[in-house]
Amino acid sequence: MASKPHIVIFPFMAQGHIIPFLALAKTLEQKTSYTITLVNTPLNIQSLQSSLPPISTIRLMALPFNGPDHGLPPHTENTDSLPLPLFPNFFKASLALQPSFEQLISDISQQEGGPPACIITDMFFGWTVEIARKLGIFHTVFIASGAYGTALYFSLWLHLPHLSAANSDEFSAPGFPESGLVHRSQVPSHLLVADGKDYWSCFHRRQFSLCLSSDGFLFNTVEELEKTGLRYFSRETNRPVWAIGPVTTNRQNQQMKESVFTTNTCVFSWLDRQPPRSVLYICFGSQCTISPSQMMELAIGLESSGQKFIWVVRPPFGFDVNGDFRAEWLPEGFEERITDKKQGILVRKWAPQIEILSHESTGAFLSHCGWNSVLESLRNGVVVIGWPLGGEQTFNSKVLEEEVGVCVEVARGCGGEVEKGRVKEVVETVMGETEKGKEMRRKALKVKEMMKEAIRDDEEFSGSSVRALDDFISTLSECWRGRESEKKIENEV
Repeated sequence: MASKPHIVIFPFMAQGHIIPFLALAKTLEQKTSYTITLVNTPLNIQSLQSSLPPISTIRLMALPFNGPDHGLPPHTENTDSLPLPLFPNFFKASLALQPSFEQLISDISQQEGGPPACIITDMFFGWTVEIARKLGIFHTVFIASGAYGTALYFSLWLHLPHLSAANSDEFSAPGFPESGLVHRSQVPSHLLVADGKDYWSCFHRRQFSLCLSSDGFLFNTVEELEKTGLRYFSRETNRPVWAIGPVTTNRQNQQMKESVFTTNTCVFSWLDRQPPRSVLYICFGSQCTISPSQMMELAIGLESSGQKFIWVVRPPFGFDVNGDFRAEWLPEGFEERITDKKQGILVRKWAPQIEILSHESTGAFLSHCGWNSVLESLRNGVVVIGWPLGGEQTFNSKVLEEEVGVCVEVARGCGGEVEKGRVKEVVETVMGETEKGKEMRRKALKVKEMMKEAIRDDEEFSGSSVRALDDFISTLSECWRGRESEKKIENEV
């Protein structure tokens, strides 16, 4: 019989998921004496090794995974290095992890005289609910994205309302009327063409339906920020919903830091010379990118705005995301001109995002609106210029603009038209001394304080996210004690 509860944590194989799951594991390690095991594929586990300090008690366990068996390139175990056309293969390959994960849980059960107390998994691993039910394990889904965006994503995949609104550009999300109307241009392309019989429909609808039968939901968000989205999951499941965010960890990879040390020194010495809130930071996340024509229009719009900026440039859509950057993707002489005018800096592939966003000279973030980036921006009171590119990002942009008031969307998707004049207009509105810009900055600072209070934990006060996590731990402990008591009674009989 296990002497203490054992939590098994299993994120999907993508950096935007692994990073917050690792942060959750570290938080639970600090707040409890539980045994914590984080599970993933071999290469991801190898990468995670360097993210844990030597004194950490978190166990890392690898499940066998062979990408070529599923039509993937060798050594492909993370979406960050994956071409977009191969995403269906990757998601299909994730289903092959089920037997080895079930065997892992069985092995833990044999070694410890009983199954783990809890399995915390990703929303794309809904099949883990069935394993938990079979073995009487408390199951929790950790949503690493925002509650509002995920609620819309669930609703649209589960009900496919675009099919019954074929003659309309807008439609409502079943079960989520608070979100208002959704425009077709806000819906991911693979969802918009889904008919309920295609692969993406079958995958998402099964995994999400299973997720909704979980015993509870953890969200990487703040209750005061996303009450609307959290209410959707409370209504749909009648299960506990815990907003425990923002959970954060050090996102920097040491090897990567060393490889760009010189660039970073240049970036921060340049930032130090700029006035407060005068610099626009531009980055489309770890795997998203825009098209060559969009990149050209963005560059022209930025230069004509006269606004100071730092742009993390990556190869555009259609090219090797890990390949070398080509000057031809930008206007002729662009980098030389912005350097001579001291208007901006181009950083190749990667930049220390948290440090840039926390710098007093950074005033706005032109972002793909991935949830990790959104949280990092808002934690520092930095307003957002939205350019969502996929997944639930358009819905994140929607809530930030329509409900929170800290975002203006400049473009949408990596295939649509982007006009340099629109880029210039939005940048000047958000960064300038306009009434709109001032109001956005005021609201962003208010959100910053809200998030700070949510994770505050001292003798005088515990914030909403702290209380939510404590309640989750208390619920889990109560379930585990109840299960162990039943075992004891059975053994005595």
